[in-house]
Amino acid sequence: MNLDTPDLAAFDRLTNGRSTCRAYQNTALDAELIRSIVAMAGRSASWCNVQPWQLVITETLDSTERFREALMTRVRSHPENESDLPFPPRYEGVYGERRRGAGIALYSALGIGRKDTESTAEQAFRNFRMFDAPHVAIVTVPAELGPYALVDAGGFVSSFLLAAFAHGVATTPQGALARHAHFVREYFDIPDTQHMICGIAFGYAEVEHPVNQFRTTRAGVDDLARFA
Repeated sequence: MNLDTPDLAAFDRLTNGRSTCRAYQNTALDAELIRSIVAMAGRSASWCNVQPWQLVITETLDSTERFREALMTRVRSHPENESDLPFPPRYEGVYGERRRGAGIALYSALGIGRKDTESTAEQAFRNFRMFDAPHVAIVTVPAELGPYALVDAGGFVSSFLLAAFAHGVATTPQGALARHAHFVREYFDIPDTQHMICGIAFGYAEVEHPVNQFRTTRAGVDDLARFA
């Protein structure tokens, strides 16, 4: 496939270059930059053009830090799952292998051994620090719209990640935050009629941090598609 055409080359750079960030600079983004990312992501396709995604975004370092501290306090006192949507009970087969591979790569980059349960737990808890990101977006959809709204939201999240990367902004899509959806909705005064999908932490990356140096692998075309 010839990637010399401008559009193909640009899309290839975005999809190959984007990765999940796990260490951020303590620098707020300009409000117009954030609005530009959301506007670009908002062009995502959706079922019947309903565009069901809704965002709550922390705009300042202070507002993010207040939420961060409140969330960590909540998780420590109520570690149980309170998600709006069911989480997978387990990952088996190839899905389990991919998940384990990503975990091994992450902890190897940080020099954390498989038997170092304390350091593993500390790193896992950094999800609720949102890896010190300066901003977070909470993504919800109307519960009444059912499963296809979730499909639409997935497309929007993917577009948000790519749009942010195109703006030079790093991102962390976080299902972990959705484990505490009831608290998050209450904190941000999001009505019960909205289902929380995930959070997206974002900001400028600490590029040289070891945790941002590793990359996960991707399945090939033959693993993803059967041609009939």
